[in-house]
Amino acid sequence: MPVFENKGVTLNYATFGDSSNPALIFSNSLGTSYHMWQPQIDTLQADYFIICYDTRGHGKSSAPRGPYNLNQLGQDVIDLLDHLHLDKAFFCGISMGGMTGQWLAINHPDRFHHLMLCNTAAKIGNETAWTERARLVREKGLAPIAATAAPRWFTADFIDYYPDVVAALSSALTAGSAEGYASCCEALSIADTRKQLKDIRVPITVLAGVEDPVTTVADGQYMVDHTPNATLATIDASHISNIEQPEKFTKYISQYLK
Repeated sequence: MPVFENKGVTLNYATFGDSSNPALIFSNSLGTSYHMWQPQIDTLQADYFIICYDTRGHGKSSAPRGPYNLNQLGQDVIDLLDHLHLDKAFFCGISMGGMTGQWLAINHPDRFHHLMLCNTAAKIGNETAWTERARLVREKGLAPIAATAAPRWFTADFIDYYPDVVAALSSALTAGSAEGYASCCEALSIADTRKQLKDIRVPITVLAGVEDPVTTVADGQYMVDHTPNATLATIDASHISNIEQPEKFTKYISQYLK
């Protein structure tokens, strides 16, 4: 897979489909890699030029010593688009990737046709909880976090019916970079776009999972209520909705990102 060396970080990325099609870039959630988007890649690469990348500290991207901040996570996307000579793209990000998308919509609206911000919030959790999680991960690694991730990610029914999927994601989280994960926790601890949502001047769709305990439908509604030209959509899923409801999720992309 190609990598992009930039400003002290190595970003692992992959492209799929015909480069003459509209560009669509995906941004992963905390503790995952770009492989989480495989259901969407399989279905959409005939219609889009898809760019997937591992957020710094995740997957096969490097994990420079943190803490990171939202500016860095967002600028990595802009720099990757520049590296690929893409002036404008569609964007879809989930959870942490949705926070990255908010930064992009606020700071670089001219680079995007439309952004889909999924299972996210203008402020996710609280600073103390994130910094405590970062401390725990640096001390004990990712195994304790991975052991409790499934109920935050998926509904009980999905966990029961698809144990192999859940196990694979949990194992990948365990094998990830503790430093990269912790540094992204520190980025999320201070990420807060609530005062800037009103400045967004590019269309966004906020997708909220009705069973999501982490970023709720109310969080999504708040974003829509405070953002011009924003639409709320809901999906019958928990936090990793693109895996729990892949067909419905992908249909939303085709519906809104066009």
